[in-house]
Amino acid sequence: MLNVHQATPFFAGLAVAAAALAGRYGIQAWQAFKARPPKPRMRKFYDGGFQPTMTRREAALILGVRENATAEKVKEQHRKVMVANHPDAGGSHYLASKINEAKDVMLGKTKGSGSAF
Repeated sequence: MLNVHQATPFFAGLAVAAAALAGRYGIQAWQAFKARPPKPRMRKFYDGGFQPTMTRREAALILGVRENATAEKVKEQHRKVMVANHPDAGGSHYLASKINEAKDVMLGKTKGSGSAF
């Protein structure tokens, strides 16, 4: 049986071992946290449906640009959105036509007839 004088160093050693294990776990958790890929901020998307005749505001919302965006920015965003929604890549023909229409509206090339759908 342990007496008080033998038990004190035993418990002190046990406390040091527990602190070392907790520190090791904490360092591993911090390194795993730092190594994870950054999580992109979720953007709020437009909730409504499409209007019968596309407006400049709606076109800007579809492409994710401001209404006064430059032609270069509109073309860049159009490319990005089309890559994600192209019919050859499993996207919808309807959405692709709306994306193209949005680009035309933003660049001032509207035919006035709206979408083919």
